[in-house]
Amino acid sequence: ARAADTALTAAATWAVLGGTSLGREARAVGGALAAGDLVAARERLPHLCGRDPRALTGQQLARAVVESVAENTSDAVVGALVWGAVGGVPGLVGFRAVNTLDAMVGHRSPRHLRFGWAAARLDDVAGWPGARLTALLATLAGPDPRGAWRAWRRDGGRHPSPNAGPVEAAFAGALGVRLGGTLAYGGRVEHRPVLNGRARPVETADVERAVRLSRRVAALALAVSVGARAAAGAVRGPGRAAGARGEGAGR
Repeated sequence: ARAADTALTAAATWAVLGGTSLGREARAVGGALAAGDLVAARERLPHLCGRDPRALTGQQLARAVVESVAENTSDAVVGALVWGAVGGVPGLVGFRAVNTLDAMVGHRSPRHLRFGWAAARLDDVAGWPGARLTALLATLAGPDPRGAWRAWRRDGGRHPSPNAGPVEAAFAGALGVRLGGTLAYGGRVEHRPVLNGRARPVETADVERAVRLSRRVAALALAVSVGARAAAGAVRGPGRAAGARGEGAGR
């Protein structure tokens, strides 16, 4: 039974975590930018995020990739690990289902306004702990912990998303770059606050730096989640054993 549970957990984790594909798609856009092929970079960006790439410059494409890597590290990896630690396989799959529902109908539109609003708010609640853990680990694992902490505290709450804000701000500070600003998303133009505004703009080389930071954060989140799950099992184990002995004595 334990072996079957382990296999099921591994399969569910493989199914719901998107860290490998996230790094692959980010590097594909970064490689096209490094080669000076804006057409290929624009064609590849929709594999990573829902922004309209048609009018984006190379710098704007690189910024979109770094922001997407930061946000999806929380959404596609750390958040799922947190809920896996809390609820096992049901927690992993449930979180991913909530996240997918938000991606499908969570954006505002006349057709899905009320239903999409509910999906987006549910995703905000489910993603809250993973986003804070992601921001914390990015602060600890990044090349500039003090910069990440300052950017997180100063700018994390300015973003319209309560979860993307802390994560993107921490990544911006850790990498020493400026994120946020105007973007086109889902047929709308949005003017988002600038995060870590005193830093330099994103460059193509920062795509690889963001991917490496994302990998470090994911590895630390896995260690934290496995450790928390093991600790919880160790705490529950003696209690179950004591209960079983009490039942046996009663009989």
